[in-house]
Amino acid sequence: MNRSLSLALRRVRQTLTEFENGPSLLLAMARQRLTGKPDELVFRPTSDSQITVPNRPGARVPVYEIFVEDDYRLGWFSDDLGERPVALDIGAHVGCFSVAFAKKHPGARVDAYEASPSTSVFLKRNIADNGVEARVHGNNLAVRAVAGTLELTDNGAASGHNGVLHLDHEAERVSVRSIAMAQALQVSGRSADLVKIDTEGGEYDMVLGSDPGDWAGVRRVVLEYHDLPGHSWGELETFFTSAGLHLVHRREFLERLGMAWFSRDAVSG
Repeated sequence: MNRSLSLALRRVRQTLTEFENGPSLLLAMARQRLTGKPDELVFRPTSDSQITVPNRPGARVPVYEIFVEDDYRLGWFSDDLGERPVALDIGAHVGCFSVAFAKKHPGARVDAYEASPSTSVFLKRNIADNGVEARVHGNNLAVRAVAGTLELTDNGAASGHNGVLHLDHEAERVSVRSIAMAQALQVSGRSADLVKIDTEGGEYDMVLGSDPGDWAGVRRVVLEYHDLPGHSWGELETFFTSAGLHLVHRREFLERLGMAWFSRDAVSG
């Protein structure tokens, strides 16, 4: 069985078993391939949560990664952060991580940053639809080492691959405002307990250009690192080690592409 067929069958199984409206989701995906409609999908992971995304493969993938496959290992990595943890979600996409974190921790506060203007519309919509807007703040801003602007690709369909990695491709380029990493790390007047980063190559600028001292109050970091010319995974590990955050787990997807978890203290579980 080839890889693409295996993935397709896995997605069918996951859709039917992990979402309350699985059959209707599969029907809508099939119709979209044939007719181009419907334009949107509403995933219902539980009776009290829903995530709306454009009905396109690149937009749907993060829903499965977070609500089905638990790519960020939220339970293991955040269960011991206390009753009122503060999280920073950089590269928030349509809000899956932010919503999942807020639902898991009823006393949590999250600042979510999504640079893509078209994707941030869905981020703010999903925050509101899940009733967590009092605790989750969605921002259509990029995060960089210093404040200014960032040029990125934006295909208008909430692709998980919008970002700086594909500026040489034929896709719309947009320029968005950015805030400094040091500012973003302060959530609700204090340092974030947990920082999640998935910015399709933007991680090198925002992390390596910041001051290790800016991270002094951060307990946990989970990030996806990418194959960006001129940079390497080792630079990120060296930086976080200098900031007192030590690698506790790394998962390599491909050469120069993977996920890494850092912690200042022992991780329970």
